[in-house]
Amino acid sequence: MNSREQAASCRGAPARRRWWRAHRWALGQSLLRLRERPLGTALTVAVMGLALALPLSFYLVQVNLDRFGQALGAQQALNVFLKQDQTQAQATAMARTLRADPAVATVTLKSPAAGLSELAALQGFGPALAALSDNPLPWVLVLRPRATAAPAAVSALATQLRGNSAVALVQDQGPFRARLDALTDFGRRVMQVLGALLALAAVLVVGASVRSDIQSRADEIHVLQLVGASAAFVRRPYLYAGLGLGLLSGVAAVILVLMLEVALAAPAAQLDASWGGRLGFAALSVTPLLVLLACAAMLGWLGARIASARHLAAGEPN
Repeated sequence: MNSREQAASCRGAPARRRWWRAHRWALGQSLLRLRERPLGTALTVAVMGLALALPLSFYLVQVNLDRFGQALGAQQALNVFLKQDQTQAQATAMARTLRADPAVATVTLKSPAAGLSELAALQGFGPALAALSDNPLPWVLVLRPRATAAPAAVSALATQLRGNSAVALVQDQGPFRARLDALTDFGRRVMQVLGALLALAAVLVVGASVRSDIQSRADEIHVLQLVGASAAFVRRPYLYAGLGLGLLSGVAAVILVLMLEVALAAPAAQLDASWGGRLGFAALSVTPLLVLLACAAMLGWLGARIASARHLAAGEPN
């Protein structure tokens, strides 16, 4: 059945049957048109697949950067080094006082012996520490602020501790954590901007493909419009074609990212092992892959919708 016969048949059938018949015909026509241009279809899918694979790759990097930040310390920890003359009883009393602070979640007391053991475990420190006659390390309090504590409150606590006569040194990880958070937020914003630009590029690629197809079928479209075919009927095959191109491009993007994961699996495992397994690099779950497929199909449909509406309207007969 050709296009004119299909248009006439759809006008004479009941509404529901006409709707199903029109969509079934449009889907078949879109698949036929994609098969008629295998090289053009393959190039469009390849270009869109690369454009869509980049945002998904950025998302994968961002997820693992967040994990890296968690491994370095998700909170603004404080290391409080007491003076050498402070005893265990005095360190315990200070820890008890700090635990009552509303900004503090936990206080861990680290003895000089524990600190010396940690240093001895580091490469190159063992022989030097063995030559010491006594332990030069002080008692250390490791403070973990509450997750709801404001950074300003933690900084104020660090300033207060520095003024304590029993404290020799306070290490505040807050500035480092703030820089790490700023870097992570910047990377997330870059990913969002590039993702939006690449999504626009995908829409334009589909639009150009549909525009070329419409121009090559200008006579057929003109005849359909003359015999009374609606704009939706004429446009529908191109929308299905754009949807198909988008879905195929999404599949290509998923395959590319999965190949990237496989290629980076061994180096990531080595990096994780060098950090004692604390990084925990993660692969993409099923959810973002399905979201990419849905977004790719929608972008393909949108590109086809814009191109077909513009160029079909320009060719409507008076």
